[in-house]
Amino acid sequence: MSIPKHLEGPDCMELFANDDEVAQLEEQLTTHSGISRLPLLVALAWHLRQRNTRRALALADEAQQFLDQDATLDDPTRAIVARLLLVCAEAKWLCVEMDAANQMAQAALLHFVAIDDFSGQADSHWALANIAHDRGQIEQNEQALSRAAACARQGGDMVRLDVIEATLAFFECLHDAKGAGQRWSQRFQAGLAEERTAAYCRICDYFGLHATLLSDFGTAATWFTRTWEAALKSGQIRRAIFACLNAGDAFAGLNDHHTSMEWMQRGLDLARETGWQSSIGVALMQTAETMRRLGRLVAAQELLLETLAIMAPMPDSRAYAIALSYIADLALDLGDYPYALEQFELLDGRAHALRQTDLQIDALRGKAHALARLGQSDAALQQAHAALLMTQQQHDAAREIAVLRVFAFIYECYPELPWDQPVSAADGNPVLYYLEQALRVSHTINGYTVPAELLDAIARQYAAQRNFTQAYAISLQAIASREKIHSLQATNRAVAMQVRHRTERAQAEREQHRQLALSEAQRVQVLHQNSVTLEHLGAIGQEITAQLNSEAVLAALNRHVHSLLDVSGFAIFLLDPGGQTLSLAFGVENDQPFEVAPLPLSAPNATVARCVRERCEILCDFTALLGHTRLDLAPGTVPSASGLFAPLMIGERVLGAMTIQSLQAQAYGERECLIFRTLCAYGAIALGNASAYQQLQQTQVQLVEQEKLVALGSLVAGVAHELNTPIGNSLMMASALQEKTDDLDFLLDRQTLQLSQLRTFIADAKEASAVIMRGLRSASELVNSFKQVAMDRASAQRRLFDLQQTSQEVINTLMNQIRLSGHSLELDIDDNILLDSYPGPY
Repeated sequence: MSIPKHLEGPDCMELFANDDEVAQLEEQLTTHSGISRLPLLVALAWHLRQRNTRRALALADEAQQFLDQDATLDDPTRAIVARLLLVCAEAKWLCVEMDAANQMAQAALLHFVAIDDFSGQADSHWALANIAHDRGQIEQNEQALSRAAACARQGGDMVRLDVIEATLAFFECLHDAKGAGQRWSQRFQAGLAEERTAAYCRICDYFGLHATLLSDFGTAATWFTRTWEAALKSGQIRRAIFACLNAGDAFAGLNDHHTSMEWMQRGLDLARETGWQSSIGVALMQTAETMRRLGRLVAAQELLLETLAIMAPMPDSRAYAIALSYIADLALDLGDYPYALEQFELLDGRAHALRQTDLQIDALRGKAHALARLGQSDAALQQAHAALLMTQQQHDAAREIAVLRVFAFIYECYPELPWDQPVSAADGNPVLYYLEQALRVSHTINGYTVPAELLDAIARQYAAQRNFTQAYAISLQAIASREKIHSLQATNRAVAMQVRHRTERAQAEREQHRQLALSEAQRVQVLHQNSVTLEHLGAIGQEITAQLNSEAVLAALNRHVHSLLDVSGFAIFLLDPGGQTLSLAFGVENDQPFEVAPLPLSAPNATVARCVRERCEILCDFTALLGHTRLDLAPGTVPSASGLFAPLMIGERVLGAMTIQSLQAQAYGERECLIFRTLCAYGAIALGNASAYQQLQQTQVQLVEQEKLVALGSLVAGVAHELNTPIGNSLMMASALQEKTDDLDFLLDRQTLQLSQLRTFIADAKEASAVIMRGLRSASELVNSFKQVAMDRASAQRRLFDLQQTSQEVINTLMNQIRLSGHSLELDIDDNILLDSYPGPY
């Protein structure tokens, strides 16, 4: 079989591709037919495997039909077969068909090994690692990831290597957050580049988990937000779902349940769009836990039971273990302590098998609480001590607070228990001691809102000690905390999500018993497209407005306009500083740049100028307009049938205008106008930001130059003053020597020169020469010091220099200022200390 060569290109099969690259593949596919479609089908199926799994499988089936026509299995064909196997393997994995997924990934690996395709081998091991993880096979997961990293390194694929090693670091965090931070954090900080979106997504995910396990929830939320954005852009939809849920969990850790519910709902909506039951189950589980924290126990129980049913095919996974933890905590809240203890025992076993410390702590803490409720105080204390030690070793402040509260609960139930703290601690009250310890730890978590229940418990203890002033003050804090945490908005949102979930589930059940009419199906498809478009526009807006370079903004607008709309011509005009002329800042027609002369803002027939003058959006049907020149209608040279114009505005300020044209008549309807209007808003903000940033940079450069000139002027004045003394002395001695030379010459002409006079002259000449040499040498040293210091300050370059010599040079140039200030300066630096550093800043 003859396979087009570009399938074998190194950039064709990246592990993940950005949206614009996928859009280019989609566009290319429409222009090919026959066997030439095969490489594009394979690449597009690979990059759509999570974006649109059903379509990816359909494209893979079409590609397989070409392969079935020829039994020849050369190297390029092997690569295609293996890649299609990986597409199907990932689809099976996402649908929790683990055995089939594992077999396909193993088969793909054999093909890639046969043709020495290291990137393909890395991807096969990556797939096997994902399958092993969801099966709870921790050692197999780590081994597969290590093999994937080795293959990526051998193939020289640094992006794949970063993705894989960031995933390794992520899992390492789960059983040793501190050790993982020491090993990985500095390595990933150095390679944190947003343009490498696939790697950036996974690295942000690692930093988010690391911050979470250290109870730095504010930082964790920031990292998980970045993970979500990068995951959507690079097609890592499963990771995007988990990033939403992790961000929601981070906000819940801060007791910001309103924001937490927003992120949970975002993750649940995204999971439902994919139809992947395992992802839906995780989203339901996290939502249920937030509802439990808000006190909606029945709703939480309903969601958790549904979660267990969904996750039944993957009982050994971390997600299933977390569900056990949530169910056990809910059982505690509902007062079913034997069932809670049973679930925590199951969790303890799973946590040890998974080697994940956070789950082990939760199991120990939960068992201590349940045992205390069941009257087993000694066993409860033993479990609590083990949990506390582990939280302190892991620096997990949030879990330490939970364990300390369990200690307080145990001593409140069993005051007769021995207590190993000093009698003076909390006035000998162990309950108050542990509650105040929990409060102290809570203050170490940035952005954390102390739970009202903790403050209430402390207030009660103070009241029991008849310290009513302190009890009242703590009670006021508890009221404020309760109002902040249990806001009406958060509770209403939880209720709305519960109702929405029940409604959607009922609709899904009815859908199994009847078929929708064709018109209804079309309507649902349109709504779905609109929803996807709006989400896509949100991600695009974040990308565009994050740019601070106007050229990057213009290029991004051009790329996204073409990916979302039917466009043959695209142009952006900007107002000149005088506000009277529109100049073309960017113009592309059929993928080729074009230029037009500046347009007066007052041009009566120019649609672009009219759009800016009237500050309004203009939709044109060019086929109905007669009697105008091409330039009057729209910029460019190719006649268009439709055009859309909109001003670029920030508030009331107009920056210019953006326009698109199409060769199709009536190409732009309400949906297209909405998309274009949104892109114009993003573009205006981004261009305004870029302009402001450029002005700021210019101002900074001017200020730095002015500061350098002022400093250099002061330095020159000081050095000039220092030079006056040695040069003045030299001039004085040279003048005296000249007079004595003239006298000697006179005596010699009169033939009256005596030997004693000659000897006196020679002595004076020696003395004068010595003085002149000292003065000139001192002046030379000052000049050299000044030259070196000035050069260092101007360049700020790194070089090898002697510390004592450079220090003396600086002192020489500043000596006049030192003396005038009434100070003295002594230099005490050993000889031959060489530094490879920056003498200018020093």
